[in-house]
Amino acid sequence: MKRPISWLLTATLCPGLLISCGGNQNAQQPAPAAVPVNTTQVSEQNVTGIDAYPGTVVPLNEVELRPQVSGYITNIYVQDGQQVTKGQRLYEIDQSKYQASLQQAQANLQSAKANLQRVQQDVKRYERLSEQEAIARQQVDYARADLATAQAQVAAAEAQVRSASTDLGYAVITAPFAGTIGISQVRIGTQVSPGQPLLNTISSVDPIAVDFVINEREIGRFNQLQRGNQPDSLFTLRLNNSTAYSKPGKIIAIDRAIGRQTGTTTVRVQFPNEERLLMPGMTVDMQVLNQDLGNQLVIPYKAVTEQLGEYYVYLVQADSVVQQNVELGTRFGADIVVREGLQAGSTIVVDGIQKLRQGAKVQVGAPQASQAQPAASR
Repeated sequence: MKRPISWLLTATLCPGLLISCGGNQNAQQPAPAAVPVNTTQVSEQNVTGIDAYPGTVVPLNEVELRPQVSGYITNIYVQDGQQVTKGQRLYEIDQSKYQASLQQAQANLQSAKANLQRVQQDVKRYERLSEQEAIARQQVDYARADLATAQAQVAAAEAQVRSASTDLGYAVITAPFAGTIGISQVRIGTQVSPGQPLLNTISSVDPIAVDFVINEREIGRFNQLQRGNQPDSLFTLRLNNSTAYSKPGKIIAIDRAIGRQTGTTTVRVQFPNEERLLMPGMTVDMQVLNQDLGNQLVIPYKAVTEQLGEYYVYLVQADSVVQQNVELGTRFGADIVVREGLQAGSTIVVDGIQKLRQGAKVQVGAPQASQAQPAASR
């Protein structure tokens, strides 16, 4: 009898003991551990924001020199790479046949003028006789028709003279503007014909321009820069050997349209070039001052997280963090300007970001200081 009673008591008490044990286990489950992080305080620093664009040096004026008449090159008056002035003689094509054509055209003109003078005298004589009814009216009409023909012959002869004179003028090729001439593509004795071959290329050198490409989202900004007063240091250059170009530039043109495939357009900035340091075709870095000038909020760039095209930082509040969206500005070195989203004195996480989430508990280590540089670029 004792054994059945013992089994019954055990079956009755066990469920209560299990429930009691389970409740104690849930009550003793530890809270998530605080994530160890390092932080920094958002501060204002004096910066100079610069946007950098790859650019290409282009001449404001450039033209290919090609022959407009046929013949042999008889003279080359300039050396390769020489500076030339407007109207300076560059090349000469054999002029002998064009001089002969001009002389013939001039002789034809003199003959046409002499014939016109004779016909004019005949018309006057016939008209006087007609008034006296001493000649048939038909004869007067013939004389007047001959006069119109003679006048047309003179006009044709004058046009022929102009054409021959133009051909003779084309036999001497002159500089259309002041600039630098390139390396000659022909030599004395080369036979040429209208349009062929290319003789040389001449381009202006001072002033000179730099073309660079901007995104369509930047059109409004550059339109304002073009219409407003442009400070001297707004556009500057850095040459391909990292040397800063000493002369600032000024925007002179924005291309007429946005590329359908690229979504970009071209901006042209003019620079003085007295020392001829800028050459057409040279690649340079165009540096444009942006809005990040003077005292700006600066944070370490490693504190920034990107997600779906948006940027945010972890802002420390008491012993936890919240995600704070920010609008970024110019990056320079290890730091970046924050234009919107933070205030000076706020504390943000710079190390340990990978383990954080919205509302996570944190254990803050030693704060870190951000070291800014005097100039910014991106």
